[in-house]
Amino acid sequence: MKLDEALDLIAEVPDFPEPGVLFRDLSPLFADGPGFAAVADALADTLDPAADLVAGVEARGFLLAAAVGYSRGMGVVLVRKPGKLPSVAGRVDYSLEYGTASVELPAGVVKPGQRIAVMDDVLATGGTVAATAKLLEDAGATVTGVSVVLELAALSGRSTLDGRSVHALRTV
Repeated sequence: MKLDEALDLIAEVPDFPEPGVLFRDLSPLFADGPGFAAVADALADTLDPAADLVAGVEARGFLLAAAVGYSRGMGVVLVRKPGKLPSVAGRVDYSLEYGTASVELPAGVVKPGQRIAVMDDVLATGGTVAATAKLLEDAGATVTGVSVVLELAALSGRSTLDGRSVHALRTV
């Protein structure tokens, strides 16, 4: 399947999780084998060759990072929502388009000096990705870039990422 056809599988859900928000649902894309493969391959092509690990942000970022990590023979760091980890290396709170949230890094999985690519499904305000990058850098890693399936340009998330290399498969 061509990448554009795969990206066309993303559904738009108005007024979710609250009125006025247009949610982009990647579930139909994940459920389509050829579409998911096309997106995973395209994301893998965005990685900096120097990256040692791929960090996926809960929850859809896990699926993407795992597929890309597997295809490239790389390990995956799972950045979690609070309360999911038995041992936490760090926590960062951040703002979303429609509220606030936090992410945590599992203890003992990131080593100082590692180069890590950050992967998520959607770049909106940039808060989730910026918080993830901060967690990784606080652990002594270097963020090599950010790769997302979809970028919501109107929310200016890229501008919050301090000049980081950002790759979006589609910008709307």
